[in-house]
Amino acid sequence: MPGKGAIVFPPLPDARFGVIYADPPWDYKGQRQHNGPGGIDTGGANAHYATVTLTALESLDVQGIAADNALLFLWSSSPHLDQAIRLGKAWGFAWATVAFVWNKMKTNPGFYTLSQCELCLVFKRGKIPQPRGARNIRQYIEVARGQHSAKPDEVRKRIEQMFPKQSRIELFARDKAPGWCAWGLEANGM
Repeated sequence: MPGKGAIVFPPLPDARFGVIYADPPWDYKGQRQHNGPGGIDTGGANAHYATVTLTALESLDVQGIAADNALLFLWSSSPHLDQAIRLGKAWGFAWATVAFVWNKMKTNPGFYTLSQCELCLVFKRGKIPQPRGARNIRQYIEVARGQHSAKPDEVRKRIEQMFPKQSRIELFARDKAPGWCAWGLEANGM
């Protein structure tokens, strides 16, 4: 059942990548979402997939699949921003900046303000991988939210434009995109 018990991930591939793209299944400690006072429960991450604690995420040997010069593009919801920065560093990368800001065009309830944007952070190991492609890629993306937690394909496309020749892997992938290796419970048919 999603959100319950220890998750056993498949082994990471025996390869090294210049671009690593990850959307971790962040643990919200069982927190559920609702549509306001008296509203119906609209679920939460653990209602849709198994979530993973920060400690368990940190234990993945992502550094072992990173090329000497590599970038990590890491999705974070706002409540997990501090954990995302910690995770990128635990995986052997240095914090760089926010790569993408996704306006989901729909709001979710939040404790302080309605949540409608999600961040994709970028971390660096060594130097920026060469050769580089496009250097005029925009940070802001406006694509309507789809299936729970699914990220817009546009982000992958923009990364490909910036780094067209690097080996690329998507961690915690739901399916395999052309030109990318895919790793995760769903991508590996589990």
